[in-house]
Parts: sequence; structure tokens; C-alpha cells
Amino acid sequence: MSFKPEHFIVWGELPVTNLEKSIDFYQAVFKTELRIDDTGPQKIAMFVAADGDGGVAGHLYEGKPPASGTGPTLHFIVPDQLEDAMARVTEAGGKVVSDPIGIPPGRFAYAEDLDGNSIGLFVFN
Repeated sequence: MSFKPEHFIVWGELPVTNLEKSIDFYQAVFKTELRIDDTGPQKIAMFVAADGDGGVAGHLYEGKPPASGTGPTLHFIVPDQLEDAMARVTEAGGKVVSDPIGIPPGRFAYAEDLDGNSIGLFVFN
């Protein structure tokens, strides 16, 4: 496992009320597997890089999420088409809160996870 940040923000933590249900949600939406780590004071589920290098960039933990729509937004790269990921958000129990938005490097949409955490679904051009 490597941690070699190339960007200003190097780690993200998302508080969730039910870790197991949230793991299922994120695995379904992003078609990936979260890695459980229980070596610290609290069990966490880490987001593992999809490029196969084993790097991690953040985690879920059981805590108190902010009120819906009030916290920061973490943007995640989706493994396929944006619209497919948007459909998976709804199917997994979350909520899509915007239409697709185009910007020069790609497209994204805003959504909320099971606890109302704001997430971005992003695809590069």
C-alpha cells in the first residue's frame, strides 16, 4: 500500500452512521472493494485506488455526519459512465441531487450517500 499524494488535499474522511451499510453503498456505486482496517482506535473502511497500485485516499468511519447538504463534498472517479454511476447511487439507497455538469476535464454530478454526505461522481473526458 502506498500513499504518495500528488495534490493539495491528501486524505478524506467521511463519517457514517452504519459502517457496514455504507461499505455496501460505496462498493455498489463505485464497483470497488473498500479495505477494512482495524489497527487503530476505530475500525475504518479505506478507499483503495482503482489503478491497482494499492494506494488509498481516504476512509469511512462510524461517526456523526453533518446535516444533509451542509458538509464538504468529496469527488470520486467513477469506473464507467456517469449516468450508470448515478443510477447505482439511487439503487443503493442514496440520492442524486444534480444533473450532469460538464467542465473542461470531464463531467460530474452531485449526490448524497446514505447519511446525506455530499459526494461528487466524476468522469474524465
